[in-house]
Amino acid sequence: MTKAARIRILDSLCDVMPEQWDRLAGDNPFLQHCFLHALHETGCAARGTGWTPRYLTLWQDRALSAAMPLYRKSHSYGEYVFDWAWAEAYQRHGLSYYPKLLCAVPFTPVTGPRLLAPTAELRRQLLAAALEMAREEGCSSLHVLFPPADETRELEAQGLMVRAGVQFHWTNPGYRDFDDFLTQLSHDKRKKIKQERRRVREAGVEFVRLSGREATDAHWDFFVWCYKRTYRQHYSTPYLNRGFFRRLAEAMPESLLLVVGSQDGEPACAALNIHNGHSLYGRYWGAAGFLPGLHFEACYYQAIEFCIERGIRVFEGGAQGEHKLARGFLPAHTWSGHWLARVEFAQAVEEFLERETHGVTQYVDELRDHTPFKAAT
Repeated sequence: MTKAARIRILDSLCDVMPEQWDRLAGDNPFLQHCFLHALHETGCAARGTGWTPRYLTLWQDRALSAAMPLYRKSHSYGEYVFDWAWAEAYQRHGLSYYPKLLCAVPFTPVTGPRLLAPTAELRRQLLAAALEMAREEGCSSLHVLFPPADETRELEAQGLMVRAGVQFHWTNPGYRDFDDFLTQLSHDKRKKIKQERRRVREAGVEFVRLSGREATDAHWDFFVWCYKRTYRQHYSTPYLNRGFFRRLAEAMPESLLLVVGSQDGEPACAALNIHNGHSLYGRYWGAAGFLPGLHFEACYYQAIEFCIERGIRVFEGGAQGEHKLARGFLPAHTWSGHWLARVEFAQAVEEFLERETHGVTQYVDELRDHTPFKAAT
């Protein structure tokens, strides 16, 4: 990078040409300019929500050389890597944990590059600038959520502590169809899935799989109603609004898979997935009422069928969920990086992470001992 390169902190992506941003972001749909910009423009992750965009960008003349999706946070909601205990420890000592600086995609526990740069040197400069920014702005900490494994080594090299987590992913080695997938499962798992699917069919539920282009306003209205209903059933406030989903349908329609189930001609459930050529990501779902097996059919089995039809290699079913194991998903590590300004708290967190990592490793080993697949698979 030449001396002409300069740092700009952006509170919006309006000043960045989409093609320049997307060139750095690659094919991860959640890092695309249209996805992030929709979060900001519709007010889902904008100033006043606790998500204040502070995008760190490096420029050479008018060309965007590197970028980091950063937010100044006044809470820890919508992150899926939990640091509430750290915030409470600060509070017990009369200190403020917020604001903190966060590198992440809001409300999206999906692994993807966080240091958007083509070279190791630019990534190093990005991270160094982010740490300096955290110090200058009086932030308690810097957190990088769901980076790929190779980025964690770069985080560690600049003093961030690495934290391990677990998700459950389904992989497609080239199944011919859903029945081919079932033949690879152990007898009890195969039988259970068949029973679940049969009960849903016998209840009269039929499904359609729609791209963003094929889904109508009525489909989206029903999906958003389901999404909000599910959040409120769990005593939570839905993060996203109708405007955000409308923007996605307009900006990236072929990356969306909307699964809609109907019972006796009436809409019964809906699930939204986002995908690219090689990965599909389960995001949100909801239903008008309870029906045994409906969640598994709408969120997992319909998506697996879609992946097999399209040759998609990986299906990430979202955060947590041991119940996915019995349905053909296997444990996969996730990562995050953490830097705390106060040395005494950093030392305590480092000791905690050593214990936690040991526990996560044992947990993953135990899960793999209970694989849903036949012993020879």
